[in-house]
Amino acid sequence: MKHWLLTLVLMTPGLSLAADWVIQNQDSRVSFITIKQGNIAEVSRFTKVSGALSSEGKFSLTIPLTGVQTGIDIRNERMQSMLFEVGKFPELELNADVDMAAINSIKAGEQAVVQVSAKVALHGKSQPMTFDVMVARLNNNTLTVSSFQPIVVNAGQFALSAGVEKLRQVAGLKAISEAVPVSFVITLSSKT
Repeated sequence: MKHWLLTLVLMTPGLSLAADWVIQNQDSRVSFITIKQGNIAEVSRFTKVSGALSSEGKFSLTIPLTGVQTGIDIRNERMQSMLFEVGKFPELELNADVDMAAINSIKAGEQAVVQVSAKVALHGKSQPMTFDVMVARLNNNTLTVSSFQPIVVNAGQFALSAGVEKLRQVAGLKAISEAVPVSFVITLSSKT
């Protein structure tokens, strides 16, 4: 029961090489699906994301885990304290090197699938992850990056299995899946 968001960002042809891109929280969404009792699926999301892409292709994304939103206040609190342990591990961080040549080749009104290799840090663990994203350039100053397909994250990858078990016990459930599909849409704007 965890999630992470990934994102890619691009330089716009014709803009200064010093241009940086920043994530627009209000136009971005990282969602994940939890499955309990074998067949009950629930969609949750994170309400806050931030990050930037430098002109050198260095991308960083941060998700404050206190922003988990399941639609039920007590479940939000339990996920924060029992699963994510936000007192010790307040954020998810993703860092990646972006192939700017691939991004620069996308023109306004076009989109392309780009593979991203990233390092995801969550709950005191860091894991390399590779996934495909759809990058769409809306105009010279705005682009969106979305998951090309859901990314399945396993709780065991980030030492979250014990937290999943605590949630299962406190909710009186027979099962909570440790495999969590994650999807996202990230909007980035040029700072120039």
